Amino acid sequence: MSSKQYHYFHIVDPSPWPLMTAIATFMVTTGAAMWFHFYTGGGFLLSLGLVFLIGVLACWWRDVVREGTYQGHHTSVVQKGLRIGMLLFILSEVMFFAGFFWAFFHSSLAPTVELGCVWPPYGIDVINPWEVPLLNTAILLLSGCTVTWAHHALIKGDRSETLRALGLTIFLAVLFTGFQAHEYVEADFSISDSIYGSTFYMATGFHGLHVIIGTLFIAVGTYRVYAYHFTREHHFGFEAAAWYWHFVDVVWLFLFVTMYWWGSTGYYF
Repeated sequence: MSSKQYHYFHIVDPSPWPLMTAIATFMVTTGAAMWFHFYTGGGFLLSLGLVFLIGVLACWWRDVVREGTYQGHHTSVVQKGLRIGMLLFILSEVMFFAGFFWAFFHSSLAPTVELGCVWPPYGIDVINPWEVPLLNTAILLLSGCTVTWAHHALIKGDRSETLRALGLTIFLAVLFTGFQAHEYVEADFSISDSIYGSTFYMATGFHGLHVIIGTLFIAVGTYRVYAYHFTREHHFGFEAAAWYWHFVDVVWLFLFVTMYWWGSTGYYF
């Protein structure tokens, strides 16, 4: 029987990775809940689940790269579907962060008696937004420019310029993460210090996690540029990383304006 493909769509072969990803995710969530509540073995289960999850996802994404790069399954129609899927994923991430902003504004716009009818709550020594946060804002905005530079260089067909721009983007991303870690170490309040600490660390912490994921995303894209996986017309893997990085930039701007700057200005009700 001929194996010739008579349509533009990609009929994915049976794969063990979705089931194994679900198992690994269950291990991570169960282990995290056990660890948070000091159950014996919780930390071990969490660590094992994370290692398992990373390994499974690496194998899954390896297969996707092979399908698109070497097997030719990512036709123009398939790429269109992938773009729609990535946009929907970013939209779901927008809703994810919207929940944190909702919690922050719910408490900050009308501080309750328990908070002393003041925002920030009494006892919270807020982080100065015009020091490390402002520097991190400049770094992240600059990284958005460099990843756009890399995209234009890739479309132009200049591989060396693309690699330079991506290398600079990764450097700026690591620099941002380092400054944020320093900020957490130097902060005078923790996640347990009232609703301010909870919303601040949940929002900025998850953003930091997204920065780390985006850095890995761009690093893989850099390797694929180096390995000649992308062409001027066929480079959705890079486009997806660039879209994700711009989303991270926009979220940080909202975080800086609301939680760092506006949230640090004291007022009474």
